Amino acid sequence: MRRELKIFGALATIFIVAYVLPLGNPKVQAAVQEAFRLLQWYARNHTLACVVPALFIAGAIVTFLSKDSVVRYLGPTANVPLAYAVASVAGCVLAVCSCSVLPMFAGIYSLGAGLGPATAFLYSGPGINVLAIFLSARVLGFEIGAGRFIGAVVFSVVIGLLMALVFRSGERAKAAAAAQMPEPEKPRRSIGKTALFLASMILFLVFSDWYNPGNVVVKTTDGRQFEAVTIHETKDAIRFQLEEDLGENRTGDKVTLRKSDLADVQERKTWVIRLHHIRWYLAGLCALAVFIMAWRWYERDEIREWMHNTWEFAKLLVPLLFGGVFVVGFVSMLLPEKQVAQYVGDNALGSNLVASVIGAFWYFATLTEIPITQALMKLGMHKGPVLALLLAGPALSLPNILVIRKVMGNAKTIVFIALVVVMSTIVGMLFGAIWG
Repeated sequence: MRRELKIFGALATIFIVAYVLPLGNPKVQAAVQEAFRLLQWYARNHTLACVVPALFIAGAIVTFLSKDSVVRYLGPTANVPLAYAVASVAGCVLAVCSCSVLPMFAGIYSLGAGLGPATAFLYSGPGINVLAIFLSARVLGFEIGAGRFIGAVVFSVVIGLLMALVFRSGERAKAAAAAQMPEPEKPRRSIGKTALFLASMILFLVFSDWYNPGNVVVKTTDGRQFEAVTIHETKDAIRFQLEEDLGENRTGDKVTLRKSDLADVQERKTWVIRLHHIRWYLAGLCALAVFIMAWRWYERDEIREWMHNTWEFAKLLVPLLFGGVFVVGFVSMLLPEKQVAQYVGDNALGSNLVASVIGAFWYFATLTEIPITQALMKLGMHKGPVLALLLAGPALSLPNILVIRKVMGNAKTIVFIALVVVMSTIVGMLFGAIWG
């Protein structure tokens, strides 16, 4: 009955929105277009390269990684320093966005990982992104990069510990259930083979989703030339964020140009971009290694189970991710950066709270939070809210929240969001007081 009520609520919501949406309003028209533009960008540039590999990794975790191993290293009775170190380091190595870490989080959580280490992994994946922290220091200032690094490392552990403390009764029950489980069967293959198999898949994900920072020099057919950052590209247009004034548009503004109006778009040469251009060769080598290992080490029934578990995760997560991205695209057009900047111009409690809440619900693909934040700073955003946004933004988003709720339930999701928002707000205020 409860499931049927949820389905009815979802259908009723879609009906009401479709019935009353004022499509004649130019702002609403622009918001609908932006929602589809962001969804198309997500489908073309992010889904196949990142979400799909992450789904296969999640399926492999559930299929090939023994429950006993997960409980031993990440379970509620595991050694606490070791569990949080493993969770934080594993998340840090991935360097993916909040949406892409979700399938792997769902995989280890469903196998019996403790709530604390699992949420530490959930935050550290997008939060402790070495490349993002380096670029934050270079583009936004050394003190912001250092603050983001220290804050993200501390957050991943503290949030995990607090989640385990708040829901300690449930963790005790999980530990008691794990203690009563029979002795696990001897695995079909060594843990080394399983680790190598999963590591090859993770490397495929890292290379396939390797980020292009998008720094370009643009020439248009009418003779204009300007420096910009590519925000996203669709089939017939590219959206740029200006790094210099262009006519009536100022540095930090976003402009969308049709591809037919572009004479040339030249990338700036950096090692990050060079690696981006060979990423599919490196990913292909990893995929070949995965194929060979699967062929030589695994039985057909295991492969079928792997595909089944991957499909189950896809059915669970993909609709929520796509729906969340669409909603974020719609709302972001109704809430432009110039309007946001009006509420984050000082280091007051309200400014840091607004930055944390917006960061928690706004969708940031990997590293795109940096040019967006740079634009907000040029519009007057204070350094305190800047750090609050950078600590809350990459770790959470509306698509992310929808999936976390499906995996952990309402109560745990609300507490997780609250911890991220409150801690980001407090750290932002302290940082702003010192460096503002």
